[in-house]
Amino acid sequence: MNIKDYNFQGKRAIVRVDFNVPLDENGNITDDTRIQGAMPTLRHILEKGGALIIMSHMGKPKGKVNPKMSLGQIKDAVSQALGAPVAFAPDCAKAADQAAALKPGEALLLENLRFYAEEEGKPMGIDKTDPAYDAAKKEMKQRQKEFAKTLASYADCYVMDAFGTAHRKHASTAVIADYFSQDDKMLGFLMEKEVQAVENVLNNIKRPFVAIMGGSKVSSKIGIIENLLGKVDKLILCGGMTYTFAKAHGGEIGGSIVELDKLDVALSVEELAKKNGVELVLGTDSICGDSFSNDAQQRIYPSNAIPEGWEGLDAGPETQKAFVNAIKGAKTILWNGPAGVFEFDNFCAGSRAVGEAVAEATKEGAFSLIGGGDSVACVKKFGLTDKVSYISTGGGALLEAIEGKVLPGVAAIKG
Repeated sequence: MNIKDYNFQGKRAIVRVDFNVPLDENGNITDDTRIQGAMPTLRHILEKGGALIIMSHMGKPKGKVNPKMSLGQIKDAVSQALGAPVAFAPDCAKAADQAAALKPGEALLLENLRFYAEEEGKPMGIDKTDPAYDAAKKEMKQRQKEFAKTLASYADCYVMDAFGTAHRKHASTAVIADYFSQDDKMLGFLMEKEVQAVENVLNNIKRPFVAIMGGSKVSSKIGIIENLLGKVDKLILCGGMTYTFAKAHGGEIGGSIVELDKLDVALSVEELAKKNGVELVLGTDSICGDSFSNDAQQRIYPSNAIPEGWEGLDAGPETQKAFVNAIKGAKTILWNGPAGVFEFDNFCAGSRAVGEAVAEATKEGAFSLIGGGDSVACVKKFGLTDKVSYISTGGGALLEAIEGKVLPGVAAIKG
């Protein structure tokens, strides 16, 4: 079912959103992007005469009640964004009466789903090597179904709008869909946009297609890198990964971050790129610091000749030029991961150069998809939010979709 075609009049809709927003020590929201992202769906349901039951997780309470992760802290912010009063259910599994009392135009926010271990469906406090683990897992899966059934009983229809958790087969993101007919479950507007953005990048490619993969570890990105090497024209690998590649060729990298057990993986990536005719762009020089801090002394060294006592913290000037040139003229761009320790103002020049080049290419007609927390933070820091095509709300979900995996949260709706 398409959300635009569904008749919400007099119906109660239970909507899975991603309100896992960052809070300061006083429980104040420091970035409400995820709340704003869900508003088109939530407002649409109210405007069409429906009642709202909003559910989300926050943090990793591991099946235990933790007041620091209570969604009660954000109730007023959600109400303000929605422009309507929002009631609060202090126990998400015991909200039947509150849900039943909802009238059209009213909204109810459920307490953190992950206060129940059943949400994630994993046995807590028992090791996988324990002989009793398999039985505990089987029992927990059954409890997860019951938990999902309880949540489903509150509503007439289900809307999945939490792309950030769509890669998890949790009670509220996938299992709950089994308790609704095909005509009474649908993706929300945010999910539709996210799925479409991934489709654009992977299946509607305008060339040249340039992917920029940053971050510290090759290991966490290897599946994505291998999948992209069958699709892209150019692949820029930057950030901490630079030094695993440099080390694989016998380079000296000082105290730079490195995965010594992944040197063979780095060489196989280079081999696969060559085999697929993909231009692999790696950093040749680095802005190095004598400590891991914004105030560290700076020197520029070749990325494969960094002396002891120094570590690579940002892409060097020659590397920045190479990255900008590789992005120039692109028609499809995917950016995941910064080019350096962008959180330090003195080591953010590489990430800024990448961000500005992506914005420039977008202005020239490229479709640019920015995904992953750090890339999104980069774009915001450099004031480029409105200068790229699409910013994804989902880090892990986006990466798994790009890796070619089926997302349980999408499959539960679309089949």
